[in-house]
Amino acid sequence: MLEIKHITKRFGDFTAVDALTIEVPRGQIFGLLGANGAGKTTTFRMLLGLLQPTEGSITWNGERIPTSKIGYLPEERGLYPKVRVDEQLLFLAELRDMKRKDAKRALTEWLDYFQIPQYEKMRVEQLSKGNQQKIQLISAVLHKPELLILDEPFSGLDPVNAEQLKRAVKKLTVDGTTIVFSSHRMDHVEELCEHVAILDHGKPVVAGYLPDIKAGYGKTRVLLTTDAPPLLWDSLPGVLQVESDNNGHIVQVSSKEAADQLLQHIVSQGHHVDRFVWDQLSLQDIFIEEVGKRYEP
Repeated sequence: MLEIKHITKRFGDFTAVDALTIEVPRGQIFGLLGANGAGKTTTFRMLLGLLQPTEGSITWNGERIPTSKIGYLPEERGLYPKVRVDEQLLFLAELRDMKRKDAKRALTEWLDYFQIPQYEKMRVEQLSKGNQQKIQLISAVLHKPELLILDEPFSGLDPVNAEQLKRAVKKLTVDGTTIVFSSHRMDHVEELCEHVAILDHGKPVVAGYLPDIKAGYGKTRVLLTTDAPPLLWDSLPGVLQVESDNNGHIVQVSSKEAADQLLQHIVSQGHHVDRFVWDQLSLQDIFIEEVGKRYEP
């Protein structure tokens, strides 16, 4: 288990991370979220041992984490573009105390998993961005780390490549790998993570089991498709916010009762309702509520 207890990191008078506490059990994916500058990268650097906390502790199964047990996929990609895939991945695995023959076997397995064995002898610069990202992920997991840190792993990928990488991430957890995952794509976080923390200016403003977090917000939302114009219902009691697009409306309401009253009002006015789905707030809704308000002019 990864245990982060009350870690704080100060740079002079500036506090980058402020009293962060989280626990991540073995084989789970933890979502560490926040706007740019919230303290995520500083937290990752402390996990990697590149920075030491000013206060607090970070332990893995009660002990300090050996770097050989950590895998890291940075947001800024770091492979050598003019070096062959096999040469640099085997070299990186050996740096993490993996025997070369074991690294070769693992590399073959991962290339086969992604169905790209033909790229083994190619230079990284010869690959597409999506395939470079797969190679980058392989470099982070080839030595079979117990703890894996993923910083924006799906950034810039098309849907097909993003799905392939998500399947690989899920496979790693089945094998027992513990993952700390950061992304600005809240839909990816909701799909992959059971526990999350949202940082704002270095402080955790939301943390815990995601279903409990969502249930703790009194506000809910309705996915609505109707021929009734918003002017007819957007000022009803309990209707807090309306977002409209070509697919219909996302209506934030104060309670399920307010949602029921919204439906009754539209029908009573003689309008058709093609879709009316009551749902909890999404993680993106919660993120915007907790962090986005700091950016309002």
